[in-house]
Amino acid sequence: MVTFRRSVWHEPRPAGAPPIGRLDWLLVGAFAAAALVESAVRPDVAWRPLVTVLALALVPALLWRRGRPLMAALVGWGVAGLLAVLQLATHAGDLGLYSMLAALILLYSLVRWGSGREVVLGTAFVAVVVALGMYASSAGWADVLGGSVLLLLLVALAAVFRYRADLWHRQQREIRNQERMALARELHDTVAHHVSAIAVQAQAGGVVAGVQPAKAAEVLAAIESEASRTLAEMRSMVRVLREEEAVAYSPRLGVADLPALARADATPTVEVSLNGSLTRLARPVDAALYRLAQESLTNAVRHARSATRVGIDVRREGDAVRLRVSDDGQTEPGPAPEPGFGLLGMAERAQLLGGSLSAGPGPEGGWVVEAVLPLEALT
Repeated sequence: MVTFRRSVWHEPRPAGAPPIGRLDWLLVGAFAAAALVESAVRPDVAWRPLVTVLALALVPALLWRRGRPLMAALVGWGVAGLLAVLQLATHAGDLGLYSMLAALILLYSLVRWGSGREVVLGTAFVAVVVALGMYASSAGWADVLGGSVLLLLLVALAAVFRYRADLWHRQQREIRNQERMALARELHDTVAHHVSAIAVQAQAGGVVAGVQPAKAAEVLAAIESEASRTLAEMRSMVRVLREEEAVAYSPRLGVADLPALARADATPTVEVSLNGSLTRLARPVDAALYRLAQESLTNAVRHARSATRVGIDVRREGDAVRLRVSDDGQTEPGPAPEPGFGLLGMAERAQLLGGSLSAGPGPEGGWVVEAVLPLEALT
């Protein structure tokens, strides 16, 4: 139990809190308008000017609710606590406005976006204010129970969304780690291939050095070229996590192997088109293009509705290579769905190599995946 309390207390703020945007300004504008209108039309509001000014103090708190959730909760619920104290001291009627229920948003934001320390301190403060307000208004047991249940449901809802977001970020990190490990295996194979070639060339140079000095110079030049290429490809993968397990020295498939994916005797048919010079690609880029095309084709075959054709097009565009995988399946109307973990992994692989990947409905229907990778991996 002690360990749990310590872990909650030291829990950091969740990542990915969005900045203040248009919807936030619309929210505070709507709240301010509602507070002013309610203050003007309700005849039973005591201390009307003071209550209106204090209600409008929630405007900055609503804007701070994600960036400074504890401060926002202290300001918003502090106003509610001050009104409860004034009500007890003056024996006045109800000093609050119904629009001040917007303070519930601040409680939700505190649990959703605050650190563990902020959540503990803020919820304790809110509990004291709520108890004080119920005492000041002489709330019955039904009101106390209903209000407590509402607050607990709000806190639970915020905790659920916080946990789901944390789980999502963890899954994304796992995807990135898996892609880095896959690239590490390819790096292992690339280095093994080049070093083997260097060793063969060095052995040949030792044989001909005494007999054909000119030929030995050519061998040394080939060794230098091969070593430079190896170092360049290693530098391009420095961000890849290392794989400690032994990896087999197996050849990696690349762009030249894409035509093997074509098929005309099944549904959907698969057509492969290669355009431009695609022979001198860096090995990580070459392998990534094949992997991205293969994954996109698998997704199209599994998920494209009523698709009859899948096209794979790879073309050289200056210092980059563009891969386009499209199908003629039916797409659902409305906005594009959130990308799944497969697409996230593909995008991560493209970004690690200095490229980009996009996926979504095509202009003429179907689904389109496009990746643009540099000829040489990012160094």
